[in-house]
Parts: sequence; structure tokens; C-alpha cells
Amino acid sequence: MEALIASYGNSSSSASSSKSPVPPPDLNNSQNPAPALPPPPLPLLESANSLGFLDLSLSDRPSRVRNFPHVKGNYVVYVYIPVYIPPAPRKEMALFLNKLDSLVPGLHAVDVNVPLDTLRNDKHKLEQVALGRKLHISLGRTVPVRVNQIDSLVTMLRQKLQIQRRYWIDFSKWEVFVNDDQTRTFVSIEVIAAGLAEITKQIQAVNEVYKLHNLPEFYKVPRPHISVAWALGDISNPLKKVFEGERRRSAVGRSLQKSIFTSKFNGIECRVGNKIHKICKFSEE
Repeated sequence: MEALIASYGNSSSSASSSKSPVPPPDLNNSQNPAPALPPPPLPLLESANSLGFLDLSLSDRPSRVRNFPHVKGNYVVYVYIPVYIPPAPRKEMALFLNKLDSLVPGLHAVDVNVPLDTLRNDKHKLEQVALGRKLHISLGRTVPVRVNQIDSLVTMLRQKLQIQRRYWIDFSKWEVFVNDDQTRTFVSIEVIAAGLAEITKQIQAVNEVYKLHNLPEFYKVPRPHISVAWALGDISNPLKKVFEGERRRSAVGRSLQKSIFTSKFNGIECRVGNKIHKICKFSEE
């Protein structure tokens, strides 16, 4: 059975399934270590206040973790592909998340800090809150930059990624990720087929821009994905057991083996503090 546990590399916006330095070993199969993965959803890592600076005052909100210190004048930068899950597959995905939360309690909808168990009695709310919002595929690390770097960074990203062709992205593999200090677990869907080559090239372009600004580059072997749910602590083992059990039985289990949903590439965005910059335009097809 293919391992569903993968690990994030240790970085300012990364997560891993081990306390070891980069790259940590795979928790599920030490003979087949998994490469480091892109960071989890940005709002679980930091929060930007109205000025766009990191806000470290949210001590009463344990779902958020700061992985680099606040420095006055720094802005949080994040480059990503926005993803919207089509309405049709949301229903089946919501059923699966509902069952998953009933077997492994403590899951929350990504980015909104809403426990899934409060949504389980209303399937429509579960679909909309957990799956009906804009999600994202990371194209670069989440990094702090100085205000005098912003214009150059955004301009160069647009130069590198100015014209892009539309393509289909196939989200086809459920994965479980755990952060470096094992305080967060993420339920995600990975891109392993259609769209992987295109996204990898886009990551390489972002890396080139980051390097010119003395910013940390992305992982050598990126694993593009979206995250749809998270939980406190390391609950990777029970989640893995549920996934493996569902693979062996029932229609839901068979659904885990096929494409979960497909989405058309919908552009690239760069968030600087609270401001979102559109990075690319589409070529004529």
C-alpha cells in the first residue's frame, strides 16, 4: 500500500513529518523517503494586519503558528495558483470529509478555523465552508520581504510568468502532511499527473526571482497540492489507517483511487501583506 504520509522541509513556511533537519525521513516508509513538500496554507502560518505586517498578537488563537519573527517594515509574500473546486465533486468530497472527521475527530476547515464537526449536520455548509472557497497551490515559500523589495519582486515575477497557457490540473491523490514540530496535521490533495509539469516550470521561474532577491528557493522536488483540512498535533497515523481502509472497501474507497477533481489553471497571484497582485496573462489558444 502506497504511503500517504509525506513530510515538509524545515523552512520559514514549511512543514514536515519529522523533527529532523531538512530533509526529514518519511514517517511511513523509511525505505522510500518522500521529498520535501510545499508549505501548508498561508493563514495557518501567519496573519497580516491592516498594514500588511506580521501580527504576532494572536496568542489566543492556537491554530496559527509563526515560523519567522516579526520585523517592522517586513511584508509577508506568497506566490500561488488559486484553485476552485467545481460544484459536482464537492458533494463526494464533503461526504468523505464527513466520514473522515467522524472517525478521526478534530479536523478543521483550512484557512477559516471552523471545526468540521460543527458542519457535519449540514452537508451544504460543509461543502461551502470546507470546499467552496478559494484554495491554492504554493509556487514558492512564504517569506518576509522589505518594502523596498516589493516592486522589484512583483515586476520580475510578471516578467518571468507574463504569458501562460491554460492547462488542466488533475487532483488525484489524498495525502497527509505534518509540520516540523508535529503541532499540525493537514489533509491534502496532490497533483501527480496532468498539470504537474507546468506547475513545476512555474515554480522554477519563481525560484529564479526569489534567488535574485536573496530569498529562499522552493524545494528541489516540489509536490504541488492543495490542503482542505487540518488538525492540532500529529494525527497522521489514524488518518493513514482510515485512508488505507477506505482504499480496500466500498465505493468511497474506489473513489480514492481515481481523479478526485480536475480544475483549469486560473492564473498566478502574489499576495504581499493584504494586497493581491495578478501576475500572469493568458495566451491565445
